[in-house]
Amino acid sequence: MNKEYPSCPCGSGKTFTECCEPIILGTKIAPTAEALMRARYAAYATEHVDFILTSFEKQEKDNIDPEGTRSWSSGSVWNGLTVIRTEKGGPGDTEGTVEFEADYTRKGLRELHHETARFKKVDGRWVYSDGDVRAMTTHREGRKIGRNEPCPCGSGKKYKQCCGR
Repeated sequence: MNKEYPSCPCGSGKTFTECCEPIILGTKIAPTAEALMRARYAAYATEHVDFILTSFEKQEKDNIDPEGTRSWSSGSVWNGLTVIRTEKGGPGDTEGTVEFEADYTRKGLRELHHETARFKKVDGRWVYSDGDVRAMTTHREGRKIGRNEPCPCGSGKKYKQCCGR
């Protein structure tokens, strides 16, 4: 858990310690909606799931599965983040929108999560409110596993009787 990163996973070009880590650790408040969104991506990449859970708006937080979030975070390879556009969400605003693409690989499938996320400032802090997710793009990495081959998870079963179900 909490992998070490010399450069920030959010793609800012800064080191993790000068970019998203202070926001994730709570020693700095995200100054903009985009900064919070970048910190949330970096938190997934570095397995700081507690930060992700606390960065939701109250009513959205009640709909989150903490263990599922932990599994997604730790079971994925986070390949990169692209911010497409931002709308409002500056230090003087109370709401903002960030459209982004999060590129990650999970279980041998490379996926592109494209979302238009909405953020609100509550008690002086930015929180994730909700978002619209576009259909994800998925690409298989590596060769396709045959149905009758041994499952790559190491169970000893055929792929079709295990993870291929």
